[in-house]
Amino acid sequence: MLNSKRHGKLAAVAVMAATALAITSCGSSDSATPSAGSTGSAAAAEPVTITVHTFGGGANFGYKKAVETWNAAHPNIQVKYQNLTDRFEDVYLPQLLQKLQAGSGTGDIVGIDEGAMGLMKARPQFFADLAPYGLDSRKSDFPAAKWDNGINKDGKLFALGTDIGGMGMCYRKDLLEKAGLPSERDEVTKLWPDWASFMETGKKFQAANPGKGAPKFLDGPNTLYNVVLSQEAPKNGNIAYFDTGNQLVIDKNPAIKTSFDTVKSYSEAGLTAKLASFTPEWNAAIKKGGFAVMGCPAWMLGVISGNAGDEGKGKWDVAGVPGGAGNWGGSYLAVPAQSKHPKEAAEVLNYLTGKEGHVMAFQEAQAFPSSLSGQQDPAVADMKNEFFSDAPTGKIFGDSVKDLLPVFLGEKHAQVKTAAEKVLEGMDKGSIPYGEAWTKFIEAGTKAAG
Repeated sequence: MLNSKRHGKLAAVAVMAATALAITSCGSSDSATPSAGSTGSAAAAEPVTITVHTFGGGANFGYKKAVETWNAAHPNIQVKYQNLTDRFEDVYLPQLLQKLQAGSGTGDIVGIDEGAMGLMKARPQFFADLAPYGLDSRKSDFPAAKWDNGINKDGKLFALGTDIGGMGMCYRKDLLEKAGLPSERDEVTKLWPDWASFMETGKKFQAANPGKGAPKFLDGPNTLYNVVLSQEAPKNGNIAYFDTGNQLVIDKNPAIKTSFDTVKSYSEAGLTAKLASFTPEWNAAIKKGGFAVMGCPAWMLGVISGNAGDEGKGKWDVAGVPGGAGNWGGSYLAVPAQSKHPKEAAEVLNYLTGKEGHVMAFQEAQAFPSSLSGQQDPAVADMKNEFFSDAPTGKIFGDSVKDLLPVFLGEKHAQVKTAAEKVLEGMDKGSIPYGEAWTKFIEAGTKAAG
């Protein structure tokens, strides 16, 4: 599922404070030890309610139908599904950390973006061990990297995967047509086989839309940065801000510099709408056609369709991404140790991360399954998306994840990412001069790493 960006100074302070709070408690490595049991039966002795907390914009995790289906079949284990916010890093994550630290207030099941998995893996005391409930039998359901990321530092299984990102480019057909550019998806893909040709396409689009208030080619810095980083990290040791020893390499990893420079070049060319992702302004621009193109992992399609509403149906499509495949995002579900009903929560988690739950989530929110059985199901593999002009999204994103390599993110990835991307937003909006932005980018990331 999605990442989101910080939303101002208070939010930045909040995430740092919450992270610091959690870090102070990471010395304990005592995992929660649930009572032995099995997910074999979903019949609770007494009726219980299992609360599922997630995050994300638009259709978010896509659990509406899945929860309705579960509740209809399990009167003694009812699921209450709450999507708390569309912003992960600066709202959901600090609040989750505070609740985990306090020992109360979390859902019985919580969603975790992959960017925070390093942080959570280092704090096994916060989560239930899922093995006693039989979920360790599901290893063959997932690609090795997705499975391994759900193992904490004590070697316990604490989380199972929901979706995986993959990568495409979402675009407004009508805006490309008005600019005199091809709009059919195969022709659009041919327009931008690499980032150089993507830049030239952007310049043509902007030349046809010169006026103040006219749509821009791109939304803003965040999506472009993450798309490029998802491609560059595998070329540079499969790391991003940290090496596999958890040492900060923000100033050394060529993948970071290339991604930064790419964003800077598009900003300097005037091709962005200067919008920070997952803000009200960004949501409004999606609905009103404020920009023509944005990077799209599979989950982003649910964000777009959810924000654009029915009036956006048929205006959007999905083309190939310049420079080849990449992966941005993807999430997990875990059972906090504070849950009063860990056995029943594990049963619900098993369902939501199983083939049935994955297929329904893809149908509802385009959350592309991380499970192999979900990816291979015809309902996913053959799916065409009516909102996105009947784009064959099952094939597009299925192809994009076939050869993905796992990227090491590190324990403090989320907080460094939040701080660094704030500088990108400031650079794009003009509050940080282009000539000073790289230095400030490094300084912000280094400070956030502590």
